[in-house]
Amino acid sequence: MSTKLAKIAIKAKQNPKTVFTSLYHLLNEELLLLCHQELEAGKATGVDEVTKAEYEENLKENISALVKKLKTHSYRPQPVRRIYIPKGKGKGKVRPLGIPAYEDKLVQLGLKKILEPIYEAIFLDISYGFRPGLSCHDALKKLNIVIEKQKISYVVDADIKGFFDNVNHEWLMKFIGVNIADPNIKRLIVRFLKAGIIEDGELTATEQGTPQGAIISPLLANIYLHYVLDLWFMGIIGKHYRINGEAEIVRYADDYVCCFQYKRAAEIFFHVLKKRLAKFGLALAEDKSKIIEFGRFAASNSRRLGRGKPETFDFLGFTHYCSTSRKGRFRVKRRTMKKKINAKIVEFTRWIKLRRNMLTTNEIVDKVKSKLRGHYQYYGITDNSKSIDNFRQAIIRILFKWLNRRSQRKSFIWEKFKKYIIDKHIPKARICVNIYG
Repeated sequence: MSTKLAKIAIKAKQNPKTVFTSLYHLLNEELLLLCHQELEAGKATGVDEVTKAEYEENLKENISALVKKLKTHSYRPQPVRRIYIPKGKGKGKVRPLGIPAYEDKLVQLGLKKILEPIYEAIFLDISYGFRPGLSCHDALKKLNIVIEKQKISYVVDADIKGFFDNVNHEWLMKFIGVNIADPNIKRLIVRFLKAGIIEDGELTATEQGTPQGAIISPLLANIYLHYVLDLWFMGIIGKHYRINGEAEIVRYADDYVCCFQYKRAAEIFFHVLKKRLAKFGLALAEDKSKIIEFGRFAASNSRRLGRGKPETFDFLGFTHYCSTSRKGRFRVKRRTMKKKINAKIVEFTRWIKLRRNMLTTNEIVDKVKSKLRGHYQYYGITDNSKSIDNFRQAIIRILFKWLNRRSQRKSFIWEKFKKYIIDKHIPKARICVNIYG
């Protein structure tokens, strides 16, 4: 199977305009067994309430039956089960996630494995989200190079309102049709898009959108924005709207930053962007979108005009701000967004309140170590030492508070807590990612 997928990748790389007419047969037992092996155990179940372990009890029979349904075109994806996860700092804000049934996860992963090599040859190198071998840190490094090394003075910080909920199915299928002419593959994608949503026992039809949480959704989102945003920005906008000077875009899924040399160029782009998105069923979140002066001259211009410090913008969990190196040269620096820190503190407080009497002190401390290391792995980036250390101190205070609320027998005085818990077990804040590396 890996050989067949590799051949697809080679063919796509040799000619990105290749139209693939026969792919559906690759959704066979070999591929779906591989997908089953790769799916993580212990994940939330869909409307079928089937876990990986349960499906595995009759694995060969289940896979064989699934392949038969695919071959006879009787396979129908089940509606996704909608759940909500907290978003932000205790304001009741939540983010919807769609959890597919187990067999739908298998087929979606198989479909992703078939389509991804084709689109990896097509996607531009300004797109970083949910792509093999690329990460948020890669996007941040690219943005850093763009702003520090190029003649950038203005940033368009634009947010698409409810992107995943508003993807237009007709446009998406037109975009897919550029390179995929296999009617069975296209029919399967449509069936996933139209499968519906189950929430509180009620079925809702899905006429638009692709659910966050579905395995295939990130790839579909990248295909959509490749045509709606990436190609348009890189190829058409300069010619049709006479935008002068340097212009760059860095995108991670539906989160993106556009950089310009001249203010007029940024203003023209911001204006036509609204029309461009509207054409494809999307809209800007006006309250989250703005043009700011940002670059090597922003600080001096801001002081000259009596405006204080230059404005900042947020991208991938970090607030970006204008600063200088020790030698006085312009630098872009980053700190963890306040709302991200607050959300994580709320999440940790909720967790320890719930678990403090269910786990031993050692078990709690091990979990805290894991949570902090995960935080450092992502947020421990060049120039962000203060933010991650402040987060560590906040977690330590919350840990001390709630461990001491269990019982008098299990409580700590601060000196003992510091000696046996903090000094021995709580990892110190450290920088894990070099933005210039």
